[in-house]
Amino acid sequence: MSSAPAPVSVLKVDALTKRFGGLSAVKELSMDVKAGALYGLIGPNGAGKTTIFNLLTGVYSPTEGTIVFKGTSVAGLKPYEITKLGVARTFQNIRLFADMTVLENVMTAHHIRSRQFLIDAVIGTGRHQREERETRDKAMELLKIFDLDSVAGELATSLPYGNQRRLEIARALATEPSLLLLDEPAAGMNPQEAVDLMNLIKWLRDEFSLTILLVEHNMKVVMGICERIQVIDYGKSIALGTPDEIQKDPAVIEAYLGGA
Repeated sequence: MSSAPAPVSVLKVDALTKRFGGLSAVKELSMDVKAGALYGLIGPNGAGKTTIFNLLTGVYSPTEGTIVFKGTSVAGLKPYEITKLGVARTFQNIRLFADMTVLENVMTAHHIRSRQFLIDAVIGTGRHQREERETRDKAMELLKIFDLDSVAGELATSLPYGNQRRLEIARALATEPSLLLLDEPAAGMNPQEAVDLMNLIKWLRDEFSLTILLVEHNMKVVMGICERIQVIDYGKSIALGTPDEIQKDPAVIEAYLGGA
């Protein structure tokens, strides 16, 4: 019998470096994230994890190195260009559209996939009305997944903190990504909410055929769902392996767990 083909790389990063003046926030980082992976990126506060996310999504341009998403170099592209290619993210600090409803937040994100022209929206053509119905239906489907459909008409910022986190993930999914970057999705959640989130993330990966890259300080979440974990300290990679390997790595224990 022939063996199954090896998973293809969705995201490949090589010698990625970002300097701010004389400070190197990320130093010669390499990553290889395979299709369908649940990949964790962890490290102490200030290790450079959010800077890496900002590089991957076009918020920052790298000083040196390459970022390749599904065979296409994305280093230096604008955030919306990278989103159109199929990369979506959430943020460490929630960034919902404060003056929009729950439903409008998700619909707005889906508009990046719009096929209509500006004139369609201005004069309200049949194409515009059809797309708006489709966008609303897709947004409501996502809200149902996150148990937010009953509050679709409420202002996004009126939701409890945990639900705002879930809404941000729903909004990211509305862009129809193949790679989803989650920046501390369990932050501020109580233990039961964190467990529910773990189950949801695993389900989303399978249901939407996603590759998920996760930054998270909650070790129960990271060790419970990630299949491969990379540890960053002072902008450099110090360990890479399975959850069991990472928990036993002396460099990780020293840098991330404070020698405990």
